Amino acid sequence: MKLTTYRTEGCLRGTRKPVRWLLVALCAVSVSSARAWGAEGHRLIAELAQKQLTLSATAEVDRLLGLEPGATMVSVSTWADEKRAPATAPLHYVNPPEGACDYDRQRDCRDGRCVVEAITAKVAILKSRASDAERLAALKWVIHLVGDVHQPLHVGLAHDKGGNLYQVRAFGRGSNLHAVWDSAMLKRLPYSAELVASAAAAVPAVSVRSDPAAWASESCALSRSADFYPEDRKVDAAYLARWDATLVRQLARAGMRLAATLNEALGSAPAARDKK
Repeated sequence: MKLTTYRTEGCLRGTRKPVRWLLVALCAVSVSSARAWGAEGHRLIAELAQKQLTLSATAEVDRLLGLEPGATMVSVSTWADEKRAPATAPLHYVNPPEGACDYDRQRDCRDGRCVVEAITAKVAILKSRASDAERLAALKWVIHLVGDVHQPLHVGLAHDKGGNLYQVRAFGRGSNLHAVWDSAMLKRLPYSAELVASAAAAVPAVSVRSDPAAWASESCALSRSADFYPEDRKVDAAYLARWDATLVRQLARAGMRLAATLNEALGSAPAARDKK
């Protein structure tokens, strides 16, 4: 398999000092075969979140995962993609119209089948007295979907299927912008939860409360930013210099917010209270 490397000078040009150390590591990593955000990205987010759970949330997560011996937050983080089917595909994204990033359920998710409403519904199950089997499935969905809503193109435009139809040249091969954000850019990131968590400390604080609609609006705004879609259809060193730090921030935010969501849901869930 051919590997491609990028010079760090080009990648670092124009970046702020607080994240330059991180981008040195990012730019020095070789690019190999790409796997979706649903693999490395989701696992990294789950690993980050697990480190930030409260004791009570950890106990309930472990109890539910114990229904499947050997299961961990990291191992189940890709379950929703592995079980993906036409009926559940819409639960992974939402497509606000062009010119509007303020999430509106009536306009953007009238049937309730989108990533924002799916997170809300699955969290409600976690908080309920539903059976352990139902709550385990809900836990798997939440772990995965909180990651999805932080990938900017999962809150992209419908006409190009969230960048899937926007063809680009990236890392020496033809691809599409969605795949680049799902996987190719991420493959350049050293697989280290500590690295991403440390990077989060170098950027402005963001709300970590459980608010899927706000997270979707935030991701939408990123995907509609100037230069997010490269006009020359090239994902080159200049593009990476512009967006690498954003990718890292979204991973870090997803991990923090997933932890906050589980801490809130499982710390007050009836099932958890009944066991005290």
